[in-house]
Amino acid sequence: MCMNDVHLGGFDLNLLVALDALLAEGSVTKAASRIGVTQSAASHALSRLRRLTGDELLVRSRDGMVPTIRAEAMRAPLRGALDELMGTLSSPRPFDPKTARLRVFVGTSDYAELVLLPGVVARLVREAPGVELRVLTLGQDPTSELAAGKLDFAIMPVQAGDDRQGVRGRQIFRDRFVCIARPDHPLAKKETLPMPAFVEAAHALVSPWGTEGGYVDDALARLGLQRRVAVAVPHFLVAPYIIAASDLLLTMAERVAEVVAGPLGLVVLSPPPELELPGFTSSLLWHERTHDDPARRWIRDVIVAEATVRSRTPTAVA
Repeated sequence: MCMNDVHLGGFDLNLLVALDALLAEGSVTKAASRIGVTQSAASHALSRLRRLTGDELLVRSRDGMVPTIRAEAMRAPLRGALDELMGTLSSPRPFDPKTARLRVFVGTSDYAELVLLPGVVARLVREAPGVELRVLTLGQDPTSELAAGKLDFAIMPVQAGDDRQGVRGRQIFRDRFVCIARPDHPLAKKETLPMPAFVEAAHALVSPWGTEGGYVDDALARLGLQRRVAVAVPHFLVAPYIIAASDLLLTMAERVAEVVAGPLGLVVLSPPPELELPGFTSSLLWHERTHDDPARRWIRDVIVAEATVRSRTPTAVA
């Protein structure tokens, strides 16, 4: 049988290690010592290799054993293949952000983009200039996207009881809800919105996937109440512009309201206390398959560090 006919699934790859040692040492005894087996085992390996290749591989001469023409042709490719295999199976080298070259995919909403990305990108540009960040809009099944390698990370709120098999996560910061309105809105002078006026007002809703309802609607439903949503949009950052041009109210995350209220001249109000809006916690998610990768671990630390800085930034209703 020639090597071209050998099926690797049934081939003892230890024979390649033995062949490499035999070609390097030109001696069964020395090859056995080199790879830590008995002389008999090395001799048996040589016999098997001869049968598999249909070539003598090593033949006796006055100066010991010398390789055949075919064996000599195998020497360099075999050594290169074994070196590459060793490199593949060895522990990964420590991650060096200064020299690393990779592309990382993060799925999130424009909320987390606004709150976290400026600081994260600034640090990547400064400390890891070869890391390219690609930010994608989250789909409705981020767990599958993480498992399939379409995403390296997801940043999103995680509800209690969510089933995310194979996905690890870490809470990175909390936020609370406030309301925004244009200065001439009839309720703009109310520091805290009264419940009756809040329910009667027309509202805007941010719904990334076009679904009805949200935190506010769930809170109202618990009280047997319902509001009127005049417009629903998929993005957090377009909604404030709608508020600036209309008499609608928008309930949104305080950290986003802080950024958009000033430039658009909006007022920030407290929602009715009866709603007992719980706020929400954003989590950084990643799949088990990337957990031990040094590069992804370093980038996780960057995101967590920036979230920690943002969490320490005081927020207050203006």
